[in-house]
Amino acid sequence: QVQLVESGGGLVQAGGSLRLSCAASGPTFSSYNTGWFRQAPGKGREFVAGIIWNGAGTVYADSVKGRFTISRDNAKNTVYLQMNSLKPEDTAVYYCAAQNRAFGGRWSSESSYAYWGQGTRVNVSS
Repeated sequence: QVQLVESGGGLVQAGGSLRLSCAASGPTFSSYNTGWFRQAPGKGREFVAGIIWNGAGTVYADSVKGRFTISRDNAKNTVYLQMNSLKPEDTAVYYCAAQNRAFGGRWSSESSYAYWGQGTRVNVSS
């Protein structure tokens, strides 16, 4: 069993930065791929970024490529999402999720993720 807790959200002006953290409990988290998703008001949840279990590879949605960076520290059971050059359209609730390695590559498929956090809210003002 893996439990995920996101933190680091808040209110920031356009052009600013935030770093989200996803802290995991459970001895097996380091063996899971991890993804970040977001859900803007009135919209469906969308994939943002993903990182392979050992940090060897990352993938990003086109909308955040070049602005967001995902990383992980398996010694701390934590995955990060560094968000720079934030835009008002980045406003959303951000979720992290753990994906069994067997589903590697299916980053945007929500059903491939076994565990989800409760989300952290990011508001970007113009």
